[in-house]
Amino acid sequence: MGTLNRFKIFGVALITFALGFIVGFASQGKQSEDEYKYLRMFTDVLRIIKENYVEPVSTKDLIYGALNGMTKSLDPFSTFFTPKQYESFRQETEGEFGGVGIEIGMEKGRPVVISPIEGTPAFKAGIKPGDVILEIDGEDTSNMSLIDVVQRIRGKVGTKVQLTIHRKGMEKPMKIELERALIKIESVRWTTLGDVGYIKLSQFNENVGVQVEKALKELTSKRVKGIILDLRNDPGGLLSEAVNVASLFLPEGKLVVYTRGRNGETQKYFARRKPVVPDNLPVIVLINKGSASASEIVAGALQDYKRAIILGEKSFGKASVQNIIPLEDGSALKLTVAYYYTPLGRLIHNRGIVPDVQVAMDEKQEEALQEAIRQKKLEGKSGLILLPEKDPQLSKAIELIRSGQALKRVANL
Repeated sequence: MGTLNRFKIFGVALITFALGFIVGFASQGKQSEDEYKYLRMFTDVLRIIKENYVEPVSTKDLIYGALNGMTKSLDPFSTFFTPKQYESFRQETEGEFGGVGIEIGMEKGRPVVISPIEGTPAFKAGIKPGDVILEIDGEDTSNMSLIDVVQRIRGKVGTKVQLTIHRKGMEKPMKIELERALIKIESVRWTTLGDVGYIKLSQFNENVGVQVEKALKELTSKRVKGIILDLRNDPGGLLSEAVNVASLFLPEGKLVVYTRGRNGETQKYFARRKPVVPDNLPVIVLINKGSASASEIVAGALQDYKRAIILGEKSFGKASVQNIIPLEDGSALKLTVAYYYTPLGRLIHNRGIVPDVQVAMDEKQEEALQEAIRQKKLEGKSGLILLPEKDPQLSKAIELIRSGQALKRVANL
């Protein structure tokens, strides 16, 4: 059977299904009448385009375009995958890929950087949370879906991509050329700052809970006065790993997070084990506007139970649950079905986590810190580079622990 004939049959089948759907709902009152009206409008427009557009167009492309637009109208995280896009999505989430190392969302129809991932090309080039991507290789992003943006930025390792960035406070957009690299992140790193333990968690990938546990055991064995868990610019990751990390600090059986869907149905996630950190050891969690998703789950849970002081700046506020629903032709729907809530019932989405101790870092301070770190690396220093004298958030956390205020503040929060 020819391709055009298959598309014609597909189009007829779709219209027949739509009409059947309409008839089935016709008895349900005013709402059904509205559905009938708009579904009829949809099929009318489909027919008019098929019959009158200046060039032949496939029904499949029209329907895929309509589904893409439909999901874009919902929120920045729901999307429709064509079969090719879905296969690419599955491969990328299951393995390694070539990219530049940024987590992105959508705001007002434009891709916005949630966070650059430490150590990646984007991080090294100075891309920052809140940067708006206006163009990718000269192509305007205003009509792109989130998956379109991701696919254009990712590519073969060693190839280059040019991003045109708008940053708040800049008079003109700037162009940044990045060479794609193999994105394989060292998610957990740790060290001591004298008598203070420090853990940097850059992304909630598989097994980070095990790695954080290893770090905590090593640091507590050195009898540190407190632990700093740095979740700044951590875009999140796996819900299961957020629960695993929170479980290292909270009593077994405590509620870590729950989700609530459209009809009020909830799913609860509890601490799964005994904590690793002693109750009398103060914990400070660092967050900023680049902390999102799983980072906010951990910060919110530890804040609710007064197990840690949250320090820094308000987090990003991305806390929605997306389900992947495969469709019969190999395409798929990624649909937001619920929101995350902290144990005390605080909605994180679009609100973020507000720190107990607010310490801001302006753009000049951030640039000075990253430049100092880059200089240290050029001088041959490897591993985790921490510069409290240029990092007011880290410096304040150390001060609270060494002065004994951290333990008192947790007790009195």
